[in-house]
Amino acid sequence: MNLLLLILTLPAQNATVRMRIWRTLKAAGAAVLRDGAYLLPARPQHQQLFDSLAQDVSSNDGTAYVLAVNTENLTLYSSLFDRSDTYASLLAELQQIKALSQHALAEALRQLRKLRKHFSAVVAIDFFPGEAQLQLQQALQDLELQLNRQLSPDEPQTGTGLIPRLDINRYRGCLWATRKRPWVDRLASAWLIKRFIDRDARFIWLAVPEDCPADALGFDFDGAAFTHINGKVTFEVLLESFSLAQPGLQRLAGVVHFLDVGGIQPAEASGLEQILWGLRNSIDDDDQLITASYAVFDAILVAFADKENNEREQ
Repeated sequence: MNLLLLILTLPAQNATVRMRIWRTLKAAGAAVLRDGAYLLPARPQHQQLFDSLAQDVSSNDGTAYVLAVNTENLTLYSSLFDRSDTYASLLAELQQIKALSQHALAEALRQLRKLRKHFSAVVAIDFFPGEAQLQLQQALQDLELQLNRQLSPDEPQTGTGLIPRLDINRYRGCLWATRKRPWVDRLASAWLIKRFIDRDARFIWLAVPEDCPADALGFDFDGAAFTHINGKVTFEVLLESFSLAQPGLQRLAGVVHFLDVGGIQPAEASGLEQILWGLRNSIDDDDQLITASYAVFDAILVAFADKENNEREQ
């Protein structure tokens, strides 16, 4: 990995410009070699950034140079990009959230999502990742899983094996069963079943998985016909089982996966979680809850379709 060096000087009176440039460099993860000298890995986006900043400096009566730095020993520079102090600070915040979860689960979840977003931003500028990043990543996943288990006890354990491809035409007017007080994965799975797999589906809510009738198709519990397999949550397993490959559904799968078991946080995750949390805490009847959630997932799918269209047009 080669480096880019930005050297700049600005007149003392240009404090506003100086602060703007400093904030931009900090957000990009630039290392400070000395006052007025900044390093970034030699990547196209960093070349573009440094060129833009150099032009900004020149237009404000300063001088700037962008130089390529060829080095055979990056360890001489890697310490300048060290993020371990930031990861340590985030890890301390994580411990506070863990303590908070014992008496304020909703607030703990909100803060954890915020911390996950901050972590992702740091990872994006961690050009020499090491053990500190891996440690925090694991701690985040562990706490996400713990809080999700507090919110939705008896979540299924992930199994392994082949996910069979099924004929969707054989699933009409079936009785589907899952655990009562459904949360994200079960709500999304029930919506997927009703909208895309079995429009005449009927649902029953189980106090315990052992109550599942023999003639019902169980989902999202250990031993169910459809549950966690190979690291996929039930929603993802249903998509794969019935070959549902629409881009909007695949995008939603990423959100459901994160909210159920953690991982990479999609931008839409926090908003969906808050809406579903509000529904779940204001509607006691599971049939009414699932019906109310349909409108939420319908709207998200429309929004995702609009995003796909806009991205194709750009």
